Amino acid sequence: MDSEQLFLDQFEAQSEAEVSWLKKMFVFITQHVCPVLTGPAPPAADELLTGGAVSDVCVSLSVCVVKTLQENMAATHTLPVSYRPMSVSELVSRQHLACVSHLSWSTNQHRVWAREAELSLPGNKALPRVNLLLIGCLREGRGGEWRLMDSSGSIRCECLSPSPQWLNRPVFLPHWNYIPHNASGQDEAGGFMELTGSPVLLCPGPEQGLAAVGGGEGLRAVGVREAAGLLHNRVRGQRLSVCGQVGSVCPLLVVAGTTFFCFTLTEDKHMLPVLVKDSSRLWWSQCVCVGQSVCVTELRVCVLRGWRGNNILCVTDQSEIHTDYTPTHTPVDDTHTEPQSDTPPSVMSHADNNGCEEAEPETDVVQSGVRMKWSRVISYQGTVTEVVSEGAGLYMIDRKVGLCLVYQPSLRRRLRAGDRVELHHVHFLYRPCPDFPPSMLCTCLRSSLRVTGFSRVGLSPPDSACPSDGALPRLLLEKNTGVSEYLWACHLSSRLSHSLVPSVVMRQCVCVLSWRLMEFVWRRGTGGRRDIYSEMLDEPHTCPLAQYSVDPSVPQYLSLSELSQSLQSTCWSSVCLSSLLPPGGSSLTSSQINAALSWSCRTLSSDPRTGETLRRRPLLLVGVLELPSQTSEHKHTLQLRDGAAAVSCVVTETSEEEEGGQRAAFNTAWIGCLVCVQQFTMVTERFLQSDFPSYQHLDQDEFITHKHCRVYLQFSLDHLHILSPSVAMATHLRQRGVESGGDITDRKQTEKTEGGQTAGRKRRRREASSSHSASSVAMTTGPVGVGSWPCVSVVLRVEQKEGVSWRNTGAEVGLTLHFSIRAAVIGPVVSWGRDPKNGPMTDREIEKEKEEKVVLVFSGVSARWFPLLQPGCLYRLTAANTQDPSVLIGCGVSGWSEVELHTDSALQVQSDWRFHTLTRPLLLHTFRQALSPTVLSVSDVLDSSSELVCFQGLVSDRISVNNRTTDSGHTHTGVRLTVCDQSGRSLQVYLDLSHTPYPPGLLPGNTLLLSAFQRRLSRSGGVYCSDSPVSSVSVVSLAQSSSARPPPAPMMHLGLWALSREQRSPVGRVKGHVVCFLFVQLQWSCSLCGSLYTQSCSSSGCPSSSSVFQSKAKLVMDDGTGEAHVWFSDDLVRPLLGLAGSQWEGLQRALRVKGHIRVYPRGRSLVCDADSDNSLLHFLLCVCSSDVVCRSLSLTCRKHNNWRPDEMRTFSRGDRDFMTRTTRPLQLTCLHLDTD
Repeated sequence: MDSEQLFLDQFEAQSEAEVSWLKKMFVFITQHVCPVLTGPAPPAADELLTGGAVSDVCVSLSVCVVKTLQENMAATHTLPVSYRPMSVSELVSRQHLACVSHLSWSTNQHRVWAREAELSLPGNKALPRVNLLLIGCLREGRGGEWRLMDSSGSIRCECLSPSPQWLNRPVFLPHWNYIPHNASGQDEAGGFMELTGSPVLLCPGPEQGLAAVGGGEGLRAVGVREAAGLLHNRVRGQRLSVCGQVGSVCPLLVVAGTTFFCFTLTEDKHMLPVLVKDSSRLWWSQCVCVGQSVCVTELRVCVLRGWRGNNILCVTDQSEIHTDYTPTHTPVDDTHTEPQSDTPPSVMSHADNNGCEEAEPETDVVQSGVRMKWSRVISYQGTVTEVVSEGAGLYMIDRKVGLCLVYQPSLRRRLRAGDRVELHHVHFLYRPCPDFPPSMLCTCLRSSLRVTGFSRVGLSPPDSACPSDGALPRLLLEKNTGVSEYLWACHLSSRLSHSLVPSVVMRQCVCVLSWRLMEFVWRRGTGGRRDIYSEMLDEPHTCPLAQYSVDPSVPQYLSLSELSQSLQSTCWSSVCLSSLLPPGGSSLTSSQINAALSWSCRTLSSDPRTGETLRRRPLLLVGVLELPSQTSEHKHTLQLRDGAAAVSCVVTETSEEEEGGQRAAFNTAWIGCLVCVQQFTMVTERFLQSDFPSYQHLDQDEFITHKHCRVYLQFSLDHLHILSPSVAMATHLRQRGVESGGDITDRKQTEKTEGGQTAGRKRRRREASSSHSASSVAMTTGPVGVGSWPCVSVVLRVEQKEGVSWRNTGAEVGLTLHFSIRAAVIGPVVSWGRDPKNGPMTDREIEKEKEEKVVLVFSGVSARWFPLLQPGCLYRLTAANTQDPSVLIGCGVSGWSEVELHTDSALQVQSDWRFHTLTRPLLLHTFRQALSPTVLSVSDVLDSSSELVCFQGLVSDRISVNNRTTDSGHTHTGVRLTVCDQSGRSLQVYLDLSHTPYPPGLLPGNTLLLSAFQRRLSRSGGVYCSDSPVSSVSVVSLAQSSSARPPPAPMMHLGLWALSREQRSPVGRVKGHVVCFLFVQLQWSCSLCGSLYTQSCSSSGCPSSSSVFQSKAKLVMDDGTGEAHVWFSDDLVRPLLGLAGSQWEGLQRALRVKGHIRVYPRGRSLVCDADSDNSLLHFLLCVCSSDVVCRSLSLTCRKHNNWRPDEMRTFSRGDRDFMTRTTRPLQLTCLHLDTD
């Protein structure tokens, strides 16, 4: 009888399907399983299978398999005809999707299982079910792997709680998951198996024990305490068998090609380290678990070089491990229980972490806001709920606790969402990085991570947040930085991959870029050398995670789109309209209120320590500096762009003059640089058109007819850190290095490397980043990468620049941007074989004879060069793809014969021409003296008689002078600026913005350069300035902080101020004594028309039903040099009279019926327009004549400009008349009353 029939006779098949299934099963066992068992078997192979004939082995094994299958079926004694056996090679080649198989499941059971899995992890799909049978032999693989083997091949197996008894035994797998190749970033060839349940041994062998070990009858197992004594007294050739409880299990390490791991055995307070480096025993790493009682045989004492402990127990090729050695010990079963229901006493959950921060000892504060803290070593059990970054080793447990595995070697099986894990000797850190959960668990080389339950859900898509190329872990291994810095770099890498990829940088460069930023921001040196043996074995434990830094003020990265959206969303919600009004806003009329609300500004600092900010932490921006685009809202400025948005920027930089002051940006090498911005100011200008009838209606939005805002940044180029320089910037930095003696460390980058890095290493990094920038940074400023093409160039020095405006040039339909500059041509047009960019100036670019003048005309696209072309600077103008010098030669203006023309030749700048700034190191020595134009101060302008002036001043005030709406909906058609200099003298400047792009940066606190402005005299003799079609405004210096104040007005003597007939000091400070009151008026006025208001408006045609309380006063003041009449109004009257708030409110109530009162004290005489018995009148007279009011005052006043000549007056005394000339007293209006 053949073997197949012999096998079939063992079962009573009920149908043809069962007979066919039994035949297939026998064929499968014969072809795929028996050859593995009957061939060359390891010594531990089952003797029952290797002792008989091959046919007998196949029959007995097939019978055992079928009976085992029947026992594991939900309905016993039935054959699983719906399941088919599959070989390992067929599984790997045909199964391309992750799947699950569970022999004992019914369909309803699988549905419940899948529903529970998807509810626990929303957004994930449960693993699909397959009806496949896997049978083979569990064997040892490379590097401690467990593999399922049949005759067709083998596949790696991950087990939850493997037993040494499973190895080299034929098994059937009733419950398993299969994860195919390259799923979710897995790099295992052919995929791997996850054994969700214990395999079923097909032919049980004898139980292992100490007596079963060869020669074990005389072998005695000793405890840890006794073995520790033998460890220090080493005897050559001695072998030990030690039993104890596993205290720690270290991960597998590969050092110099040798794979090994360590674990410790404990007994009471004694600890014994064990080293496993024998390749045939590396599979123990999956069998040894913390808290398990084991016995290890045939250990020898050896010396571990590199560890100060020296002696250690080492596993030999004869060693065996016996798990669950203590009969009374009950191991923790985490396979089918939730972590919360069966938690060992030594395992913590997230709820046990309360108070961990308070229990951690802290060191002294090392710098502002930074603390060094000690971590706690705990055990934890939970479920992985999110894979934050697989490549960076970051996960989330229980949706509340972060997990960082980067300080250990990469796991052979990467964790997936849904895995249940048990962590021992893991470091608990509280708030190591504000971008991660407060509670963080970090594993070191002594920590152990064991998966106690495999995930039920399918595979997540590949991680796009942080590339899984291992760049960040490799950098950590090389630099050995702290965990706080690493976590910050990982979060930054995730953010940059969304904001910069792929339009700015390539994905492969994001990790390196984020690491460079981390080194720049944290500015901390690399850690010391990591001692792996001390980290694994020393007591007390020391590792890089033992101490960590807590810095709540570490910068927070924001993308430009997030920044812009946040500023715009909080533009109006963060402001109360009443706060935008000047002091005493409740007394303003409707027109005054609407004029005051027409423009307002909100400035936020990037650092909370220097002013109001958008976030609680300092902000960090990354982007490419570019010229303004055609769609940019601001045409006067550069823009910072990332992959999603662009923001306009008002920028300044240090001038090249000896004094080194700030000036408007002029260096074109910044175009195309990838930069990091840390110190900047966020500006939101608000424009509001409204018809509010009174102060009481400010909370009603229906009176707002139009509103919008403009968002931009302000910063100095000196505060930027260059991450990837443009080709021109690399040339600029290289030339600066040559000038300074070879050190090319750019002070504008503030790149202070630590750890003794040499200038040569910095040069190599910068050149590498330069080459990267040329290939990965998307330029919007022209064909930068075409430097090998021929071109012609000419060197120019800008002498005058007019403002940019909208004009109808005729070249294009509609209005286009237009401006022009007047420049001196330094030399002839030079031809080049390749673009010289901003290379050093050569002798052939210089003309020894006189310089010619040329007017460069910019219109359309070429007008974007406006922000970087500054008077006094030298530029190389290049025209690419041509060798014709005539393209850069200006055209003369035709005229009549014998008529001498005094105009300069003109040159129309084309859109593809480029300007390169020639900074001082690039110039020849004869041109290194900058010829800056003459710039006046505000005082010079006030004293000057010129009609066209160029001056510089600090903006102290700004108001809108025209509130009408343009076609674009904007309400900014006119601006009045008040500018002053260091002396405090001020000047008013009027700008007409109806035909120009809106200029950002005209803010109080900023210093402006105003070129080609007209100096004018008002009808009263006052000096002011207004713009002309050729006027230009540039921001040359930024306010140091949002609370910066202009210099105080100059101190004036009344006598000298009265004699001055010129408008030299319109505003000044005076100190003097109040002589008497000349006039006091209190009145309720209509908020709409300004008429007297009692019960209603006194004007019959006015429909207003609201009123405002207004007050005026006039007094005589004397400072010893002369007298002046000083006017006070509204909010200044109450402190002048010395009345409390309740008294002032009482006056307003008392005046409601009559509506107004006027008092003329004039010394002791009583002259008024009210009844003499009015109690309110007597009260005001008493107040005006009291000593509290007639006191010394310190005022800031504005001088009235309506000067009039002396008057002839006649006086009669008796019968005689006297005629005399009287001078009109000095008239002042009080702007500020110093109450001190």
